[in-house]
Amino acid sequence: MATPLGLGLPQMRQYDIGTDVPDVARAAEAAGYESLWVFERALFPEPATQGLYGVEGLPWPDSYRSVAEPLVTLTLAAAATERARLGSSVLVAPLHGPFQLAKALATLDAASGGRVVAGFGTGWSHDEYAAAAPRPFAERGRALDELIEVCRAVWGPDPVAHDGETAKIASAVVGPKPARPIPILLAASNGRARRRLVDHADGWLPAARGAEGLAEEWRGLRELAAERGRTQPIHTVLRVNARYRAKPYEGSGRQPFQGSADQIVADLVAHAEVGMDEILLDLQAPLRDAAELKEVAAEVYEKARAAGV
Repeated sequence: MATPLGLGLPQMRQYDIGTDVPDVARAAEAAGYESLWVFERALFPEPATQGLYGVEGLPWPDSYRSVAEPLVTLTLAAAATERARLGSSVLVAPLHGPFQLAKALATLDAASGGRVVAGFGTGWSHDEYAAAAPRPFAERGRALDELIEVCRAVWGPDPVAHDGETAKIASAVVGPKPARPIPILLAASNGRARRRLVDHADGWLPAARGAEGLAEEWRGLRELAAERGRTQPIHTVLRVNARYRAKPYEGSGRQPFQGSADQIVADLVAHAEVGMDEILLDLQAPLRDAAELKEVAAEVYEKARAAGV
């Protein structure tokens, strides 16, 4: 059975958000992509006070200078499509007020007929937390714990009640409700985050960094789930940040998902063998415009299906 494929929506500054998001969303759904995805980058500090991913000296990519707000982007895509799931990989959830985020996602799910997938992470940027987060960076794990609790409460039956550190909801009616229970997936890259995933989430959002490493991570997560007595399956959506180029990349230094459509598909084949439930391809960063994004996305999709992915 073929692995479902998703496509990252255009959010970067080379795209016209109002025109290109609906256009690319419609084209992706027509081409066969089964889901559409956004990510979150709230700002671009200049000068940078912290390296990319918190790694000292690692520069932020220029493509992060302008990234469209993810829920607005998903709403544009929802209005332009009928079937494709609408996911985030990831929302930096603690940057948002928990009640407001829960209600926004519920409204989007109700409006789209039950197509939302809520992918959350804690993020790493101190500047983003200083600008937007209700709680400080040091409390990001506890903030995510409470946000998940608030989402479950708001999306569940009325009356809704929650008495937490950030959100305090007295007995209340909160609507609209989601069309169905919204799945929560977590990025979860360390031990405490993975325990949170196993105990409180529906799935996992790994990032592709090589098939062997992915297989080892997936094996470790399944072992942790067994140790903690989890019986329900963990849904997996692999994020692939591809760097497409028209000509094949030559040389021993090629990184996974860097190069021509054929090279990207060869890496997809290797990663699909690990057994992910779905693969999200984000192709947007190096491309010129929406026309090129649609063209490359269609080529990669067709070649992936021909290769058995």
